[in-house]
Amino acid sequence: MRYRPITVDRLAAELSERVLALSRRWVRIAVDGAVGTGALADALVDPLRIGGRAVQRVSTVDFLRPASLRFEHGRENPDSRYWSWLDEGALRREVLDPLADGGTGAVLPALWDAERDRATRRDRVELPAPGVLIADGEMLLGRGLPFELTVHLQLSPGALRRRLPAGEHWALEAFERYAEEVRPTEIADVVVRADDPRHPAVLEPVREP
Repeated sequence: MRYRPITVDRLAAELSERVLALSRRWVRIAVDGAVGTGALADALVDPLRIGGRAVQRVSTVDFLRPASLRFEHGRENPDSRYWSWLDEGALRREVLDPLADGGTGAVLPALWDAERDRATRRDRVELPAPGVLIADGEMLLGRGLPFELTVHLQLSPGALRRRLPAGEHWALEAFERYAEEVRPTEIADVVVRADDPRHPAVLEPVREP
């Protein structure tokens, strides 16, 4: 395996080409990583729309559990952040399942405002077919969530510490556990080294001459 340097625009183009080649009514994409997922997810929108796909963006930060559940064991508990902050059932029910084969195509863009700790009260939106759902967030893999394409942004321990806000360094243990136990670099469809967000590199096999 080797890392192939690539520009952000070219990365978005290559991922979009891969999605456009899929013959499905809806394609569900996960952009997974500790930081920087929103920027890459946003970069995919225009190439996919130019390719003739309707696009719906979702961030899993809008599908966190209420504070009473997230902080049941304290506000800075790495174990809780690792596995129980995300309202996985709501993400499935409101976003992913409606875009399965035979689904309605009606998704809820956001469920919970974590900052205000209250429901967003957003209306469902129809995602026309052929359409693409792009969800970004942290620690999304290894849960059995139904995505047709998964992209993992890989960070070295040093880069993770540099790029994660200082106030969230208590969560470093959660990301370390995720890397060791879930092994996202082994199960993601696409792995992107993102130590420097301006200069990503795609992990790919070395072809024999």
